[in-house]
Amino acid sequence: MTHNEKFYINGHWTDPSHASFIDVVDPATGDVFTRVAAGNAADIDLAVAAAKAAFPAFAQTTREERLALLRRVLAAYNRRYDDLTQAVMRELGAPRQFAHEQQVFIGQAHLEKSIEVLERYRFEGLRGSTMVAREPIGVAGLITPWNWPLNQIVCKVAPALAVGCTMVLKPSEITPLNAIIFAEILEEAGVPAGVFNLVNGDGPSAGAALAAHPDVDVMSFTGSTRAGIAVAKAAADTVKRVLQELGGKSPNIILEDADLDSAIAAGVAACFINSGQSCDAATRMLVPRHMQAKVASLAKEAAENYRLGDPATQGIDMGPVVSELQFGKIQALIAKGIAEGAELVTGGTGLPAGLTQGYYVKPTVFADVTPDMAIAREEIFGPVLSIMPYNSEEDAIAIANDTQYGLAAYISSTDLGRARRIAARLRAGSIYLNYPPLDLDAPFGGYRQSGNGREYADFAFDDFTEIKGIIGYAPAEAA
Repeated sequence: MTHNEKFYINGHWTDPSHASFIDVVDPATGDVFTRVAAGNAADIDLAVAAAKAAFPAFAQTTREERLALLRRVLAAYNRRYDDLTQAVMRELGAPRQFAHEQQVFIGQAHLEKSIEVLERYRFEGLRGSTMVAREPIGVAGLITPWNWPLNQIVCKVAPALAVGCTMVLKPSEITPLNAIIFAEILEEAGVPAGVFNLVNGDGPSAGAALAAHPDVDVMSFTGSTRAGIAVAKAAADTVKRVLQELGGKSPNIILEDADLDSAIAAGVAACFINSGQSCDAATRMLVPRHMQAKVASLAKEAAENYRLGDPATQGIDMGPVVSELQFGKIQALIAKGIAEGAELVTGGTGLPAGLTQGYYVKPTVFADVTPDMAIAREEIFGPVLSIMPYNSEEDAIAIANDTQYGLAAYISSTDLGRARRIAARLRAGSIYLNYPPLDLDAPFGGYRQSGNGREYADFAFDDFTEIKGIIGYAPAEAA
């Protein structure tokens, strides 16, 4: 039985308050293949009321009880792993292997990390004669994006559960099916009624109502900077905490001592991963001016090796982008890059050869991109790499920091000390030296218009807790 046309509220699958639905489109074909219920303020009210009512009891559960719950969630997640893979492949257009090994894997990894952190997290400690305690902040409103749906759902839900918060999740209406399966996972795991609630819907109808709700204590939002600003404004009247992980335009500084062959291949991959639909994608490749021709040649070779096609086909490297709207935006920015005088190294506008339907974008590389060009400043969210020449290390740092964003930055160098010194001068929340492996103990979040707050590991636990000082808790002489 499918729950696509229902919400999960107070431990039950419930009908929406009115018969309104959102089509879900397969981006590989452009065809509608199912629909989900579309919630409004009345549905949000019911979900928030359930979360508020469940909070006092759930907040008092012990660490051991919540550890047992998270372990049950992990076990249920693993049982539904293939169902999640199929959902992400169909609604996002992620190639099957990528959906399995990265999109669904990262949700599993966040659950495992939250269990590990909860085992050691310090909820209270004496500071002098004062007991400083971290307590669950209350009802959490969670709004998640379509590009890495399970990553963002689980990296919010798992820490919120771990510290004792209750919550209402509004996932992206573009990729809602994985969230419905995740709600089924939590139901199977025995999450108490009202602790987790799911309402599908769009931003103006459901998201805005959640952000503005007076009984929501914290909003955690991941998405575009434009939408993040709207969430913050809606939340402002109730003075709730707002956590935002927003857009990015991340620089990738290639130093002259880097191993070019590996650095450029990895740099292209860091831009094109997930069809370029990652907020921390390495989209601006900064290279020494005298090396630009060599770098462009290597990037062209790497880009042209990508195999595009039906996500269900074995051996595909890149699927479509998620929607017609996204496709049109990317096409317009590629055309603008050409019009503004950037050198088109490979790719360009239009569908790739051999593909006649769906939202496929040619893997595209530009060279001679200058900081004033639209493709150097706007978040494209597609497989489009901008190679930007620099004249000196100081010039590279200045170009890297010349952005409204500050989510991530990348540095390639065989001199680790030099890379560390440059990292200290970059204005971004995450700096990646020589394409390191995934580390979920690292904080994730940005500077400036890339947002505020930090996700992952104990940083997320901190954001879902409130600090209480109990003064006079211990005798002063014993402190």
